[in-house]
Parts: sequence; C-alpha cells; structure tokens
Amino acid sequence: MDITLINFMNEQLDLVDLGFKRYMYDKLPWESRLVGLTGPRGVGKSTIIMQHIKEMAAEDRKKTLYVSADHSYFTIHTLTELASQFVREGGEWLYIDEVHKYNGWSKELKQIYDSHPALHTFFTGSLVLDIIEGEADLSRRSLLFNMQGLSFREYLELFHGIITPVRSLEDVLSGNIQIDGVQHPIPLFGHYLREGYFPFAKEGYVLQRLQQVIRLTMEVDIPQYANMSPATGKKLRRMLTIIAGNVPYKPEATALANEIKVSRNDISTFLLYMEKAGMIGQLRDETGGMRGLGKVEKVFLDNTNFIYALANDNANIGNIRETFFYNQTRLTQDVTSSKVSDFSIGKFTFEVGGAKKSHRQVKDVENSFIVRDDIEYASGDIIPLWGFGLMY
Repeated sequence: MDITLINFMNEQLDLVDLGFKRYMYDKLPWESRLVGLTGPRGVGKSTIIMQHIKEMAAEDRKKTLYVSADHSYFTIHTLTELASQFVREGGEWLYIDEVHKYNGWSKELKQIYDSHPALHTFFTGSLVLDIIEGEADLSRRSLLFNMQGLSFREYLELFHGIITPVRSLEDVLSGNIQIDGVQHPIPLFGHYLREGYFPFAKEGYVLQRLQQVIRLTMEVDIPQYANMSPATGKKLRRMLTIIAGNVPYKPEATALANEIKVSRNDISTFLLYMEKAGMIGQLRDETGGMRGLGKVEKVFLDNTNFIYALANDNANIGNIRETFFYNQTRLTQDVTSSKVSDFSIGKFTFEVGGAKKSHRQVKDVENSFIVRDDIEYASGDIIPLWGFGLMY
C-alpha cells in the first residue's frame, strides 16, 4: 500500500482524542459492509471515524486503511484501484472521508461493493448525498446516516467536562432536567447559542470558522453537488443572507426569486439543497411532518450559531429561541407547525418565548406548554428552553 496513505492515516490518528464521542458513535453499524455518514461541515464526521479506528484491536488495525478522497494520491489513482490493492494485501476495513470531493464516487463505491464481498467500506460526505438518484443506485447496498451539530448536552461535556444523561421528551416535560454540578445553566446556555454548536469552536476564531463553513457550503459544496455554476452558488449565499434577515422566514417564492434574479420555480429546489446541506431547517405542517411532504410553513437557519454569524448584533431573540427549539427536537421527534402556536410534537403543543410569554394563546389547548428562555427550572407546564437541548 502507498506509504503516503499509511503515513497520512497514522498522522491523523495521532491527533485524535478519545475522551469525548458524538451521539452517533454508538449508533453506527460499524460491522456492515457499506455505511455512509453525512452531515454539515465541521460536525465531527472525520473524528468519529478516527476514534473508531483508534479503538480497534491491534490485529484489526493492521487490516484497516483511512483515506481522504481529496488526497493527492487520487490525482493519478482511482478508488477502485485502491480498494483492489488493499484487498490483495489483506485489507478488510476501508474508510473514505469526504467522498463527495471525488468525481464518480457513487459508481465506484458500487463497483467496490460488488467486487469485494469481504471488504467493509465506510464513507463520509459533507452533504446529504443522494444515494438513490446518483450515478449509481446505492440504496440497496448502503446504509446512510446523518449527523447534526452538538446538542446543548454534548456541548456541556465537550467544552466544560459536565456529563449529564440524555433525556427523553417526557423527561423534559416533567421537569426531569437537573444537571449535577450546575446550579445556573442559563449563562452556559447563552454561550452555546452563540458558538457551541460545532466542535471546532474549541479551537478559537469561531466567527471566522462559521463564516467559512457557510461560504464553502453555499458556494462550493452545493454547486458541485447539484452541478451549478459558481454564479448560482453566489446567489445561493445571497439567498441565505436574505433568509437570515427575515427568519423565521415565511416562504415567498416570487419575492425571493426577484431579489436574487432566478426563476420562481427554482426557489423550492434551492431551499431543499440548503436544507440537505445543513444550512436551513424547513418547518412543515402536519400533513406530512418533518419526514414527509407537508407544506413548508417557516424556514429557519439551521442553528443559532449561524444566526449570530450572519446577523451579528442584529440577531432577533425570538428567532433564536425558535431556531434552537426546532434544531434540538427535530432529531428525535416529528416536529411540525402548529395552527394555534409555534410547534407541535404529536399531541403536544409548544409556545416559545421569553419572560413575558403567557398562556393566553394556548389557554384552551390540551397538552400545551410554555417554553421560556429566562427560567432555570420547570414549573408545571412552563418549561425552560435549555432543557430541550438534553435530548441527544
């Protein structure tokens, strides 16, 4: 095997710490033949692979190879060539990072899967790669998982060494959210909202890193994935900025199309690409739910860190509250818009606000809750907003 690839893998492994693992680590089927992990830039996909390799038994590690699809090795070699040579030399576990940066990735992964039945292949991508409508149909072969940024619970562990268990929705609604060693969670929560969603925040220069994620995703990743021109990529970034200034944004396709000078018919497609890329979240009505085809009622930025990165000191507190609630609950719950309030999750209705938020709007609604960002602990049907950040 090429010594530059071996050295690259070993150098990356040396940099990885095993002290903290993302919520997906124990959920991934590491033993399966073909597994994909997708998600926005910077959420820790590469790290999770490295941690798994580092924890392998010594004998298995000898049969393992980690590569990045943008490595210079692939300027003159293909993935299929690499896999064939690796298998001939006794390799069993192949990890391919940033696979979306390799042209024809889906076709070659299919070939690798079909040609080497004893090889286990794991790949990551910055976008929610379309394994069904790509060049090769991987849907019958690959298991695909998506990972989002840190929950408030994960942030507490990674940034402050505070460990607290995952809570269910029922736990949160019943007020079972106490965190050992933390009497006043609101200051920590405020820091999380500004710069705690991405693990890279520990390295400093958070604003610059956030803006870089936004620029590269909007101007490079999406255009490359959707075969768009660079000019269209810049229009997408402009579109995101417009949404950021009006969120929660009520979809107005004609006005938005006129603003960025594209066809009205392109707007829904652009929004879907942005949602897949982890730039926005689209709240749908109950006709289809988050996982269905319901009508889009509101468009949020994906997470509160993006709000501060794009809006700076003009960030709207109401938008921040709703964005956090939707971002943290959507992973484990089917969250939809509510006809009488802000959100619905199954039989429950939620009105999200601050100190002045009252029961007036939901006073006659069964199973309704007031969610406030200024309280430390629950009191009856009034729940602290930060508690919903403990659900993964």
